[in-house]
Amino acid sequence: MHPIRYLMTAATLLIASGCAMLAPPSVSPGESETAIVARMGRPSGVYQDGADRLLEYRTNPGGQQTWMVRLDASGRARSIEQVLTSEKFATLRINQDRREDVLRKVGAPYERSYLSIPELDVWTYMYKENGVWDRLMHIHFDRNGTLKMLMNARDYMRDPDPGGFGP
Repeated sequence: MHPIRYLMTAATLLIASGCAMLAPPSVSPGESETAIVARMGRPSGVYQDGADRLLEYRTNPGGQQTWMVRLDASGRARSIEQVLTSEKFATLRINQDRREDVLRKVGAPYERSYLSIPELDVWTYMYKENGVWDRLMHIHFDRNGTLKMLMNARDYMRDPDPGGFGP
């Protein structure tokens, strides 16, 4: 086979696999946790939310989607939701939510850091704002683990915007 043909085949497979990763995973209501894990793999996180359990499937490192599968008390799927969205971040409550609440709502962060002067832990999430713009959501917690601030910023690694015309 000609070397160009090898490259074209490899490029086609790479593009196809990338598109498959953007498609939402398929989970049917009532499907068992065992069946979900067999198909989707081990979750990146598992959280308890009242009687329900949440299975987290992150596309990190560097991914902009986190899928949360909600299971009822019997271990059957209720729903699946992509949680790294502007709408979901808007449900976070300043001075009320704690780290555990944030994990249940939007999953684990892409990155964790610490600001020593105001003594805040910062969790950073990559996401697509309105499904279009590459953004970072920085979530700040005080020493007691209480949510203190949300800060939305451009993801300059993905969108350097050399013309300076982006949001």
